[in-house]
Amino acid sequence: MRIAVIDIDDPGQHAAMVEKLDLPFPMLSDPDRTGAIDPYGVADPKDPRGLAHPAVVLLDAGGNERFRFVSRDFADRLPEDGVLEAARGLGLAPVGQDAPLPGVPAPGARAIPLDQLLPYFRGARFAALAMGLRHRHVDASIADDSKAYVALMDLYVGILRDRRRPAGDS
Repeated sequence: MRIAVIDIDDPGQHAAMVEKLDLPFPMLSDPDRTGAIDPYGVADPKDPRGLAHPAVVLLDAGGNERFRFVSRDFADRLPEDGVLEAARGLGLAPVGQDAPLPGVPAPGARAIPLDQLLPYFRGARFAALAMGLRHRHVDASIADDSKAYVALMDLYVGILRDRRRPAGDS
C-alpha cells in the first residue's frame, strides 16, 4: 500500500506542508479536480472554493477501488487506525515508499505556522466539547460528532507533542 494526499492546492503549498509536518508521503495537486477529485466522486459541489470532501480511497495494485470513506465535511475524518484496519482487512500489505521529493515550499496566505498549531487544536477541541455538551440532550448525533472531533483534536495534539519532544525522551 502506498499513500498519497490529493487536493487542489498548488505544489508549493504541498511542499510547505510536507516540510512543516515532516510527512512521509507525497501531496499531489489536482487544482482543476480532473485528475482524481472528480473521477473518484469526492468533489464537494456545495463548497464555493471547489474543495473535495476529505476521503480515503484504497486501491489494489491493479488500480481497482477496494475501500472508500467519504466524509460529510472537513471535520468528519476517518482516523488513521481506521484506514490501517481497512487496509489490513483487504489484505493490502505495506510496501516501502520513497520519501516525497522536496519541492519549493511556498505556504499559502492562510497557513498556520507550526508553533501555532497546538493552541489552534486545543481551541478547536474545547469548542467541540462545549458544543457537544450544549446539545447533548437535544440531538445525540451532535454529541457523538463532538466526541469524535474531540478525539481527533486529542490525536493531533499528541502528534504535535511527540514531534516537539527531543529524540530519546519519553
